Amino acid sequence: MYDFSEAEIISIVVHNIGNKHEGENLVLSQDFLRNIDESILNILHTYFLSPFKKDAFYNFDTERLEENTVYACVDNIFLNSECFYQESVKIARQLYEFSNHPNIKSGEFYLVYFKSCRFFDEICDAIGIFKSENKDTYIKIYMNDKKYQVDYESGINIHKLDKGCIIFNTQQENGYRATIVDKVNSKNNAVYWQEDFLGVKPLDDSYFNTKKYLDLCKGFVDNVYNKENEVEIADQIDMLNRSIDFFKDTKKFSEDKFKERVIIDPNVITAFEDYKEIVKEENEIEINDNFKISDFAVNDQKRYFRHVLKLDKNFHVYIHGERRLLEKGYDTAKEMNYYKLFYKEEN
Repeated sequence: MYDFSEAEIISIVVHNIGNKHEGENLVLSQDFLRNIDESILNILHTYFLSPFKKDAFYNFDTERLEENTVYACVDNIFLNSECFYQESVKIARQLYEFSNHPNIKSGEFYLVYFKSCRFFDEICDAIGIFKSENKDTYIKIYMNDKKYQVDYESGINIHKLDKGCIIFNTQQENGYRATIVDKVNSKNNAVYWQEDFLGVKPLDDSYFNTKKYLDLCKGFVDNVYNKENEVEIADQIDMLNRSIDFFKDTKKFSEDKFKERVIIDPNVITAFEDYKEIVKEENEIEINDNFKISDFAVNDQKRYFRHVLKLDKNFHVYIHGERRLLEKGYDTAKEMNYYKLFYKEEN
């Protein structure tokens, strides 16, 4: 993992990146931010670094290093920090070139140099690449002539970093190590920031192995283990619950144990194996069958696992426990389906 508690901000350059597609301009600052008050530095430390909490790591794509402008600039800065401003201009120009889609927002671009970052057992420098895109409105209450007045101003919420990347000065021969924040969920925006601009790719580590397998489980329930194949929604939810519970209760993933404890039915196991091969082939990815489980990935993914059984517009049944405590039937007199729930106590 990494730790920024002792990290120190050494240099900051800010530029403004317009949307090239909309004819907006790139506005370059002529210098560093200088004479920053210590209290402001503490606020910036929170803004830039507090969103980074996951053990999800990336590296620059080693097959594309020669054509990667961001990698070249970062490499030059780590070799000679005196070129920091000049390289910030190159990175800003690169980001502007990729800001060529109508959905990409304009905003401030920050290049920040940090010292004393901990990356696992190593203390190293790091470079932060950030972009703020959204502004919040703040109310100001102030005293004027012994009377309170109300006003407002637009500003950046220090708890809402839109886009960020921290590149650690370690493992340079393997494309460095980086971690990313991207609050924009749009697929096009994610591609523009991570793949096109930064040119980084996920490492084959615990976070992404866990995420890929949980994506596989959810995709299997959505596309195969579903109503079209005569699987009740309650059984789908049960499968998702057992999947996420397996990952929450296990430190190291074993596909054999997963099939034995979660899928169970030999016919469903065969269907799952077939679906896994389709996903691997269509997406050109590997899905490992043994790996260390990342708690961060489990927490990120579990919100996408459906727990609610919706019955017309009258009832929502939240299913968190054992499927055997839920029975489905049909009432011929009312000509309606029903569920019977078994429980010991009413809270």
